[in-house]
Amino acid sequence: MTSAADLPRDWAPHVDQVVPWRQTVPQGPKADREIREIVVRRPPTIADLTMTHDRSLKVTMDAALAGLAQLDLTHGRKLGALDQLLLRTESVSSSKIENIEASLGDYGKALHGGKANASAVSMADATRALADVIGDAGRTGELRLAAMLGAHRELFRRHPDMHAKAGTTRTVQNWIGGSDFSPRNALFVPPPPETVEGYLTDLFAYANRDDVPVLVQAAVVHAQFESIHPFVDGNGRIGRTLIHAVLRRRRATRNITVPIASGLVAHRDRYFDALGAYRQGHARPLVGMLTNATLIASHESRRTASNLHEIGREWEEALGGVVVGSPESRLLRLLVAEPIVTLELASQQTGYGGAELRHGIDRLQAAGVVTAKGRRGQRIWTAPAILDELHDLTVRIESVTRRTDAAEHG
Repeated sequence: MTSAADLPRDWAPHVDQVVPWRQTVPQGPKADREIREIVVRRPPTIADLTMTHDRSLKVTMDAALAGLAQLDLTHGRKLGALDQLLLRTESVSSSKIENIEASLGDYGKALHGGKANASAVSMADATRALADVIGDAGRTGELRLAAMLGAHRELFRRHPDMHAKAGTTRTVQNWIGGSDFSPRNALFVPPPPETVEGYLTDLFAYANRDDVPVLVQAAVVHAQFESIHPFVDGNGRIGRTLIHAVLRRRRATRNITVPIASGLVAHRDRYFDALGAYRQGHARPLVGMLTNATLIASHESRRTASNLHEIGREWEEALGGVVVGSPESRLLRLLVAEPIVTLELASQQTGYGGAELRHGIDRLQAAGVVTAKGRRGQRIWTAPAILDELHDLTVRIESVTRRTDAAEHG
């Protein structure tokens, strides 16, 4: 099996630089307190770089983009609810890569401002951050630093320890792995904080080019961002939003956000290895991984789109038919996009309230379409069929990804 080290480099590797180090507040073991120098890794600037790729990779990238376009064209406009579900699936999987997990029920409550655990709140805020970055790229036709900072602000605005740093780039040295008190034995030490601004300017120059293959650009933007590591926390989740921002800016997607992170989380270690290979000058492993994840996520999302139509049909049969424009009809349409609703949300979205809305919800509950949870006054209604489909979509993407990887790598 060929390793990244055996491949020709796509460009210069990161270089080591020795810089002074001293803890601002002495803490931790003596070995941490005594460090006076550390080795940071400086990535090359990429604004004008071009990666060559072979015919095989080009064919696979073209197939991935074609599948993405087909999903977007066929279902993106007709089934607006699909984007909401896929966006949330992507955010949940991206958070999972960072070991942040919560039940879909808690996540749904957090999305609507209900009481939920810290992980669910973090996942909900990550969803809004993702939507903001993608939306800005679609509206403006460019990736913008202001949008990225805004997404970071959204991600950490409710975090008890990070809200003061939300939306600001780091002014201190950070590192990945190793000790909690110094970069001793760290797996990776990003460039010094005073270089972050220049690196981000270079990154966005590359991200806004139109002469680079789309999936190459998306992968490189993400990997370079992770090497810069411009924030104290949240780099992984913000970095993965940039993948989708590139796809939207380049019009590879117009309506849909496919859950690419579900493919990455299936091989979390290999994903981190691909980021490591990028630092050695090898972009190809991550480009290939992102391409395969896009292929699989698009295919399985098409299956989910079909399943959502079938679920809607089954709901109507269970209710014995519904009148167009009735509370039940509007609730069914709402539940496809919002499988966890409160009375307030249902009223806002359907235009009904009072006894009419409650009667409609009662009919859906009696037919098994929704299940009630929580005490009166804090009650929410969930659509188990939609939540099960969301979970199944993630499982399918992860399963297919593992099978494909096993076939390719033995």
